[in-house]
Amino acid sequence: MAQIAVFIIPVYALIVIFGGVFGYLKAKSKMSLISGLVSGAALLATWLLAGATAIKLGIATAIAAILLITFIIRFVRTRKFMPAGLMMFLSLAATIAFALGWLA
Repeated sequence: MAQIAVFIIPVYALIVIFGGVFGYLKAKSKMSLISGLVSGAALLATWLLAGATAIKLGIATAIAAILLITFIIRFVRTRKFMPAGLMMFLSLAATIAFALGWLA
């Protein structure tokens, strides 16, 4: 399970980065761009630079959980599935996958 969870880190990172870029292009949201790039870069750096699998998954779990909370707040505020609802569900799935891999 840990191997699969580690493989998911760069996939989720790219989704977060592209989501931030898309948010900027569609709504001219600089905050979406900045948060997407920073969060995605942090996930990629964790995946590339963190040595032990447990460290990678622990950091990735924390980042995904922070994004999950952020998107829950945005979804409650806007009540729109796109993009907040979609990213909320993706962040929930990533948080669960990383946590299960980390705890396994």
